[in-house]
Amino acid sequence: MTQAEENFSVGNSASGSENLPSLNTQDAQSHGELTDAGLLYGLEDRPPIVESIFVAFQHVLAAFVGIITPPLIICNTLGLDAANTSYIISMSLFASGLCTFIQCKKFGPVGSGLLSLQGTSFAFLGPILGVGITALEGGQSPEAALALIFGICFAGAFVEIFLSQFLHLLKRIITPIVSGTVVMIIGLSLIRTGVTSMAGGAAAQRAGTFGSTQHLALGGLVLVIVVLLATSKNRFLRMGAIAIGLAVGYVISLVLGIVDFSVFNNLSIVSLPMPFRYGMRFDFGAFLPFVLLYILTAIETVGDLTATSAASNQPVAGDLYIQRIQGGVLGDGVNSVIAAMLNTFPNTTFSQNNGVIYMTGVGSRYIGFFVAGILPCWGYCRL
Repeated sequence: MTQAEENFSVGNSASGSENLPSLNTQDAQSHGELTDAGLLYGLEDRPPIVESIFVAFQHVLAAFVGIITPPLIICNTLGLDAANTSYIISMSLFASGLCTFIQCKKFGPVGSGLLSLQGTSFAFLGPILGVGITALEGGQSPEAALALIFGICFAGAFVEIFLSQFLHLLKRIITPIVSGTVVMIIGLSLIRTGVTSMAGGAAAQRAGTFGSTQHLALGGLVLVIVVLLATSKNRFLRMGAIAIGLAVGYVISLVLGIVDFSVFNNLSIVSLPMPFRYGMRFDFGAFLPFVLLYILTAIETVGDLTATSAASNQPVAGDLYIQRIQGGVLGDGVNSVIAAMLNTFPNTTFSQNNGVIYMTGVGSRYIGFFVAGILPCWGYCRL
């Protein structure tokens, strides 16, 4: 057995936790020193409240755009008015917070027990748009199209729930090499999104300013700040790298007049959850493509959770690993059921937050509890 395999060994115990390597020590934490794993706080450590909130905000900032973009695209394509669009985006944030709590807390077999954030999945964007556009072309209203979409997503989530019960049979197939390849592909797939956003994003494409010197310089400045602070030996600068970089970029954007607040003028301030607001309908023909999507989403979740385990210095092989993967995929399915009930779209694990763990050196799952408190607050308030 190699040294790497010894580090990831989980033993033969029922939980697999007795033989796990020590992640850090109280002395290292109290002095803010890095452990051998490069972590300031391990999976079960509880950082001070102020530091927890600080790190949680960075996870929220890293995931925020990914959470609201799919519902924004779907609502715009269906021609929903500003009030309905704002409500669905608010529910996406609310559902993400609730689902993140379930994933990090772990309720019985549901949840991974890792610092894994949940959010609206991009994987379903194309099929959802296809169902919605077909419904509109058939003479249905946007609200009726939403009812069909939510009904199909609700039913499809049970495919992932069912699949999660058999993941333990795939121990010999889901090896570190396989899961590592999946994680690499996920990372590579995000490059285009990052580069597009740095060049100005969809708004700049519509305005004809995509790739302008202003956008590239501003994006490059934020990137340099984040990278420099993430390599700092000061734990507060390292934990605050993303927040500080985004704050600097936001202030400069205000000065340059890039930020537009006019969209909020005609919206109410508070938005409360109303389950089944649009109702639910089902169509078997439209449902069939979603079966494959939920299977692919489960595979993606395996890759995301493998990356989270590695970032948190947890095993990526063995019984404990399989247990967490199985609970995480089951959590994805349950959370997608909840999301459909709350009038939003399927939820899955977010891979970009693994980068936040590496940058901040905080792998504590208790950070997810603070994230779960922040996201619903943003969901309630439409500001």
